Amino acid sequence: MDDMLLKVNNLTTTFHVPGGGFWNKLVPLHAVRDVSLTLNSGETLGVVGESGCGKSTLGRSILQLIEEYEGDVIFEGKNLSQLKKDELRLMRKDMQIIFQDPLASLNPRMTVGQIISEPLKSFMPHLNKTEREEKVLMLMDEVGLLPEMLNRYPHEFSGGQAQRIGIARALITEPKLIICDEPVSALDVSIQAQIINLLIELKRKRSLALLFISHDLSVVHHISTHIAVLYLGKMIEYGDREKLYDAPKHPYTQALLSAAPIPDPKLAKQKKRIKLQGELPSPINPPTGCAFRTRCPYVTELCAQKEPSLDEIETQHFVACHHWDALGAKQP
Repeated sequence: MDDMLLKVNNLTTTFHVPGGGFWNKLVPLHAVRDVSLTLNSGETLGVVGESGCGKSTLGRSILQLIEEYEGDVIFEGKNLSQLKKDELRLMRKDMQIIFQDPLASLNPRMTVGQIISEPLKSFMPHLNKTEREEKVLMLMDEVGLLPEMLNRYPHEFSGGQAQRIGIARALITEPKLIICDEPVSALDVSIQAQIINLLIELKRKRSLALLFISHDLSVVHHISTHIAVLYLGKMIEYGDREKLYDAPKHPYTQALLSAAPIPDPKLAKQKKRIKLQGELPSPINPPTGCAFRTRCPYVTELCAQKEPSLDEIETQHFVACHHWDALGAKQP
């Protein structure tokens, strides 16, 4: 497609960690396993799953903040892993990130103006001090920060205000892609809504592409155009937002959606909750066959013998499950 901005092919990110035992040898931990996806300009891809399923590792691998990966990350037609350091540095202008903890991601020794303008020194060195300040003030107004906040320090702000500073810092280089790594999980619910609405408005105005990482399915539904569900680093379901929410095919996706809160108390009481048994397996020693089989209510012998492939079951709806079309695996 002409408007395709990002293409990820068979991305696998592996770390080597101590395995215990007498020799404490290093063993492979596959944080992300064979993930492929595309993202067009102006779209938002929501990435969901439990803690430890590889969501943040996927985002950081795409940005080349983690180099221990196999596969291809193609941004604007260029394979990022094949670029020289100087070429990759120039590409970073168009790829930014918003972090989970807003206060921890800001330098406490720098003022708001310095924090937001810092990327301009690297990527727009032709701007003088006055031009940088004008650009910062315009962006602060766009994200809902007052001009008098320019010379304040991060500790003087609430979590929501600090996240607005982080958003402004990510936007200052006028990027085309922003990785949002659980940007609202540390905020109060009312503040979460404000930040999500701000991101939606900024995406619309700037034709931004967002990779939005979260464990909160209600938040992801509100902001995303497409959704990818990860389990133990593997993509197990992918599809259009409405299709996936209205008719999830994978039992893990069904369980996640059943746990999502509903604001209406009457509907919440009527909603059937699907409880998963057991804990998330270790990525160091994942189950054979289907990684979800140790917690799946519809497991069969086939699930232990063969890992399901991610197959397109209908237009732009992909599922990795041997029994997605069986009666028991349909949404209750």
